[in-house]
Amino acid sequence: MMDHLKLTALLAPMASLLLATAAQAATTLETVKERGRLICGASQGTPGFGAPDGDGYWRGLDVETCRAVAVAVLGDKDAVDFVPLSGQQRIPALQTGEIDVLPRTLTWTLQRDANGINFTQPNYFEYTGFMMPKSLGIAKVEDMAGASVCVQTGSTTEVVVNDVSTKHQLDLQPVVFDNTSAARQAFFSGRCDALITDAGALASVRASMAKNPDDYIIFPATPYVDALTPAVRQGDDQWLDIVRWSIQALIAAENFGITQANAEEMLQSEDPRIARFLGTDPGNGTALGLKDDFAYQIIKALGNYGEMFDRNVGEHSPLKLERGYNALYKDGGLMFPLAFQ
Repeated sequence: MMDHLKLTALLAPMASLLLATAAQAATTLETVKERGRLICGASQGTPGFGAPDGDGYWRGLDVETCRAVAVAVLGDKDAVDFVPLSGQQRIPALQTGEIDVLPRTLTWTLQRDANGINFTQPNYFEYTGFMMPKSLGIAKVEDMAGASVCVQTGSTTEVVVNDVSTKHQLDLQPVVFDNTSAARQAFFSGRCDALITDAGALASVRASMAKNPDDYIIFPATPYVDALTPAVRQGDDQWLDIVRWSIQALIAAENFGITQANAEEMLQSEDPRIARFLGTDPGNGTALGLKDDFAYQIIKALGNYGEMFDRNVGEHSPLKLERGYNALYKDGGLMFPLAFQ
């Protein structure tokens, strides 16, 4: 009897701990639904990709990527809060649960993928670039010997600077800053010869911060293209799928020719693939734990990927970036729609 009582006394706290752990182990989907808000990491101000406008409303390609997830899960593109994060802060904020999704110009790399986060679906492909004043007369990496480079710590660009310097024997001088705004301000104040980051972000910085944008040149740091990809925490495959397929919905809609303007009309399509995509033929949403028309709701609220690209960074934006790598595969780009079936 005594042994039984001792065993019961020993196991009781363990059972309580297991029950408490199980109670806390809500899925991300459950947590977001109960909260009624999606929380996304954001840049510290990169117009075209993620920045508040004059009224404080967040806009940009990364921002709208997050809004697509909010529509899929909560049915409201505005049921989302944005947390500005530096390069050092962004991954820890995701790992610790401060944010639900990290769509902040994050390059998909092996070591990041293996260190507590999962990448979903690339929403932007770009090369890493240098921006320099044209007055320096430098237009390619090989001519940058001895140049000082403003770089943000916690970003892949730190590695790129070292790689480029070693490969071309340039003796580049990194000047490291804790956040993007400090690095940018230092560059434009003349503290560094060059600024390094994704070429699209450089175009945004040049357009928004330079007194005369034409005074600056942007050129590739390497011949390689990076996949900027929203990430989620490891350990919740359902949430990984939800974010991935919310982004895929934007790409697939463009491939199908479905736009914000014709989405409702396309509900009448007799094409089986389109019917499954829009949810009139049920099953896809249920498989993710969402409503079957989640893709339709995303397109109705935000349009397709092409529309999103054009208004934020493309021809209808101040940046006027070409689609390039970010065109659909059938147009020579890297955006490839997966099968909604």
